[in-house]
Amino acid sequence: MTDTSRAVVRYLGGETGHRSFFGGTHSRTRVAMLALFIALGIVLTPLVGWPGLAVGALGCGITLLVTAKTHRGSVVERRRKSRRWRTRSRAGTLDFAPFTDEAWEQARLDLKAARSSRKRGRAKNIAEARKRLTALRVHPDGADGMGWLQHGRGQPGIAWHAPAGEDDYLSVAFSVTGQLRGIESTAVMTRAAEGWGHFLAGRAPHSSLVGNVQTVTRVLPADSAMQQFWVLNSLDDEAPADAIASYEEVLRLTGEDAMVQRHLVTVSWPITAAFTDAASKFGEGRDGWRALMKNEIDATVRGLTEARLGHVEALTARQTTAVILHQQNPSRPIDEVADVDPASLGVRSHDEFSAHVVTGADPSRADHVDGDAVEWWHRTAAITADALVTAPRTQLWVLDLLIGNDLSFIRSVSFHIHLIPAAEAKIAARQDVVRDAAETLARREAGKISADDTEAAMSAANRRRSDLVSGSHHHGAAWVGFVTISVRGRDELARASRQLEDTCSTSLGIERLDWLDSYQAAASGTTWPIGRGIGPSRKAFSSRLYSRLAGKSEKGAIS
Repeated sequence: MTDTSRAVVRYLGGETGHRSFFGGTHSRTRVAMLALFIALGIVLTPLVGWPGLAVGALGCGITLLVTAKTHRGSVVERRRKSRRWRTRSRAGTLDFAPFTDEAWEQARLDLKAARSSRKRGRAKNIAEARKRLTALRVHPDGADGMGWLQHGRGQPGIAWHAPAGEDDYLSVAFSVTGQLRGIESTAVMTRAAEGWGHFLAGRAPHSSLVGNVQTVTRVLPADSAMQQFWVLNSLDDEAPADAIASYEEVLRLTGEDAMVQRHLVTVSWPITAAFTDAASKFGEGRDGWRALMKNEIDATVRGLTEARLGHVEALTARQTTAVILHQQNPSRPIDEVADVDPASLGVRSHDEFSAHVVTGADPSRADHVDGDAVEWWHRTAAITADALVTAPRTQLWVLDLLIGNDLSFIRSVSFHIHLIPAAEAKIAARQDVVRDAAETLARREAGKISADDTEAAMSAANRRRSDLVSGSHHHGAAWVGFVTISVRGRDELARASRQLEDTCSTSLGIERLDWLDSYQAAASGTTWPIGRGIGPSRKAFSSRLYSRLAGKSEKGAIS
């Protein structure tokens, strides 16, 4: 029986990937460059003597320097961001405008007119016209390749994703009211944490079709519209004017600088051979997919309810789109679905190196149909495991990020969890423990003190191995977090970025935030409820071989 008198404590941090050939969790760039220069030195040394050896040694030294991690990232990472920004600038993909037939035709005519013109500045006019034409896209960068398998009214919205360079998958967003209400006992918190763990563990085995689970918490100013609506319908005609004014004052004071949270859970189903084979048992073609997804959605609602996440509801396509539109333009109410078209997800925007700038309408100040223009600046950062201080944490470890008094700006906090079956996780944990132990032994025999990062990684790998012991019913997971902040101007964005870094460093034990600069428009999608931001983890060769041998299903078998 579970001891509910103690809070559930788990160790997070210390590592973000499996061990490389050279030990530790080095980046692929460092490993590839080291291997290249070592091979180059081996080849050149017999041919030219010591200069060949010097080339290899010098190349390895430079590689270690340019790939060394700092609080601002490595030199290679900064160069990669600069190169990406220049490429996007030349391609003209920094701007986005929602695609319409009329806008496309007008942009095409403008380009044609610019090309046929013989006036001075013809090249500049052609470049500007081509830029306007390139900006017209169906979906914003954060939701590239997204469509809908099911988008009817009153039906759960099933999004179909085919992002460039990634595997296709389906996703459904669920709204939840949360596990805890105000001050709760340790027993309630323990049962809540275990309920969430059981939900994830139940979807990790090979038999499950679920691939990833995403949690999104939207922190936004309190909206007193419902209270005002209640007063409007319930107010006594003979109520004193002073009482009415007093209640209005109460609403104003309680809503001033107050922030509330809206919680969402997004579940993703990769479209694999196992998925299509399972769907074929429910019907032909896309009808079979929808029938299978109906079963999966119902099971997910039951699972989230059993995980004590409160009231659970699968969002329709229009509701999901409304959330995405609100996250781009926070002036728009998050629940407003009256004018939403699921096929139109984007709001006009442009990118700066460190910001995604959206130009939308503010319905609250509208003096015409489209409302007044308003500009919102967004910036997204990633939270990775290696940036966390290795320490015991409860399920409330991000509480200061959600309700911190120092953070008065609108933000979205999202964590993506990729589920890994226990068999695969055990193999990876065992390999990591062996390599960390070998590195520690090699340092000891050489008379060196063990590196702190090696000891932290080995302790993390040992904890994973002990958690995955047979009979524990635990499974593996890879995770990454993202935070998007939203403010009204450049200077305010700079201040909010510093405040977020300070809060994460002092209260959450996050040593650094990885700002996803140079592609902030696409980075914004990592905190939208569409499952973007994490890919499948690398499998060991034995795991890939095992999956290949398992196949889809035996010919002639029922399942």
